[in-house]
Amino acid sequence: MSLTSTHLHPSGRRRLCARTVSLPDPGPLETYLTPEQSMAFLRRGDGVIGLGMVERFLVDTPDAADVLWNEFISDVEHDTELPGLYGVGPIAFGSFSFDPDHTGEPSVLVVPEVVIGRRKGVSWCTRIGWDRVSEEVPRPQPAPLPHGPVEWHDGAMSPEAWRELVASAVAFIRAHEVDKVVLARDVIAEASAPIDPRTLVDELQAAYPSCWTYLVDGLVGATPEMLVRREGGLVTSRVLAGTIRREGAEPEAAARLAEALSSSSKDLREHEFAVTSVAEAMEPYCSGMNVPDAPYVLELPNVLHLATDITGVAIPGATSLALAGALHPSAAVCGTPTHVARDLIAEIEGMDRGRYAGPVGWMDAEGNGEWALALRGGHLSQVDPRKIKIFAGCGIVADSDPDAELAETVAKFMPMRQAVGD
Repeated sequence: MSLTSTHLHPSGRRRLCARTVSLPDPGPLETYLTPEQSMAFLRRGDGVIGLGMVERFLVDTPDAADVLWNEFISDVEHDTELPGLYGVGPIAFGSFSFDPDHTGEPSVLVVPEVVIGRRKGVSWCTRIGWDRVSEEVPRPQPAPLPHGPVEWHDGAMSPEAWRELVASAVAFIRAHEVDKVVLARDVIAEASAPIDPRTLVDELQAAYPSCWTYLVDGLVGATPEMLVRREGGLVTSRVLAGTIRREGAEPEAAARLAEALSSSSKDLREHEFAVTSVAEAMEPYCSGMNVPDAPYVLELPNVLHLATDITGVAIPGATSLALAGALHPSAAVCGTPTHVARDLIAEIEGMDRGRYAGPVGWMDAEGNGEWALALRGGHLSQVDPRKIKIFAGCGIVADSDPDAELAETVAKFMPMRQAVGD
């Protein structure tokens, strides 16, 4: 093991320093995760993982985290073999609450001690620490131990009670008090042994490679929805709203479902609300934007979604985290009008969403980064490591059917139920 030279501030006090080295292909990044103090943001084998912790900030909003990260990174001296590459160097992983005014769970921003990353055939390792930094690259870890059989329990509401909740929301919408509201429900899994989050990351990566698999501070899942990515001057946001449950894997059946989804006035209206909310929120941060006229159908193993990819050119100073703060909550996870829907969710949903449906992802020293929505996931219990609470939600509009919406949540639970052990 070799060490870089010691870096001291001119005043003589200790200083943070970072060192990035290029790597040969390290293999599956998830195999480097450890049982504790690990983070991940992965898709199709690429992405970043974080090990250990240099700093952990508890914050209320992405805007507050953006300020803290900029202050923190300004004092880090970074030596790199890969200058100027997207996402290379010190990064912070973050996970933010859906509604900071109605939760007992804080948002979090974590600076890992070690980052291993791979993107477009380039692999690297970054270490950050005080005064001197080891150049030793971590080794893959032993496979996680199984957590045994799992029992499933209702969460805040039974399925029957949640159907009644959807019916009441439809009544609010038909009374013109709100145009759309997204309601979620939870279920709880209890295993016979502690649940290792690495098991869930492995399962989700294998089953849902086109989604973004995330693990940040006990929140883990595989989401199909990228809230915002900033790579240099280019900004991208994927909007998903409008869903149909996939029944079987036959191409002909999927094609019929895709056609039905594309022609569903209910789903198209729900999607339009979501696209409009994201486009309006992005506009002040972009010098130019492209909003497609019509959505496409995104096919996943368990569901099909109406999807729209919005792109733009970021104005100077618009970091990925600032953009995430401006875009959240969108109509896709909250409703329309946003403030009315958010208040209605807090009033009638009956549970604390915590960081479910909030931004989750990472940002580098240049403000580039990826922030997805924490969907198709769950939160590992900090009290009992054998338990995890998983979530699923649906957009409710005037012609929503409670039975159909309940069936949609069942389909959206499937990725995590399969990963945990159904």
